[in-house]
Amino acid sequence: MAGVAHHFGSADSRRYEASSATRESLLVKWAIIAVSLAFFGFFLLLPLAAVFTEALRKGTDAYFAALAEPDALSSIKLTLIAAAIAVPLNLVFGVSAAWLIAKFQFRGKQFLITLIDLPFSVSPVIAGLIYVLIFGAQGWWGGWLSDHNIKILFAVPGIVLATIFVTFPFVARELIPLMEAQGREEEEAAVVLGASGLQTFWHVTLPNIKWGLIYGVILCNARAMGEFGAVSVVSGHIRGETNTMPLHVEILYNEYQFAAAFAVASLLALLALVTLAIKTYVEWQAAQSFREG
Repeated sequence: MAGVAHHFGSADSRRYEASSATRESLLVKWAIIAVSLAFFGFFLLLPLAAVFTEALRKGTDAYFAALAEPDALSSIKLTLIAAAIAVPLNLVFGVSAAWLIAKFQFRGKQFLITLIDLPFSVSPVIAGLIYVLIFGAQGWWGGWLSDHNIKILFAVPGIVLATIFVTFPFVARELIPLMEAQGREEEEAAVVLGASGLQTFWHVTLPNIKWGLIYGVILCNARAMGEFGAVSVVSGHIRGETNTMPLHVEILYNEYQFAAAFAVASLLALLALVTLAIKTYVEWQAAQSFREG
């Protein structure tokens, strides 16, 4: 008994020491909070407020006129097209790659994970230059594409390819750790009970990963709409044809059309805020689902 009491006493003392190690004075706590809020306000809220202030400086009529201008509408349309193509493709790839990596053992598994992480480590500008090397006039396939009158660079296909490259890790990277943590027991039980692979995926795997999947799609879509570097290299900056919203903002700003530039930038900011709101809701729903489970 004395040994047990000694054991619990030492455990209590260790817990007390661990908790006391994180105790700080009220002054230190408020100082940390103040620094965090100052950082948040200076680097996030202030630039956001500046964007909307500059966008509305000449009034709402000028603001909406800048958004309704043909080149601006073309950039909005192209941004939405690129995202509408890239996000579903990355959704399919991300789910397939996560399923393969989390549920199976095979040679080259670590190499596949490394390839998925490649866009995180390679500059988007370098990614764009790779496409120029492959599809450019002096590139590997440039002559063949020219002979068959197929345009990749300085056209919509090149922009879509660049967008896909920079965004394809997001869905997979959200799902891989989630599916690994869930294990394979439920899927194996479903197979034993006679479910096919597709039935197992739709009725067992997908319900378990739905919030992580939605979260990954949100991040993928946000990056697709805001991408600048890779798209800038492959677009050719053809006004009204191959400029996405970020590229259009750059052109307007370089031409000293500040109100119009900030108007289009504010639309991107609004999309970011909507994305943040959806992300927060998904995180809250995921937390609720976890507690209920």
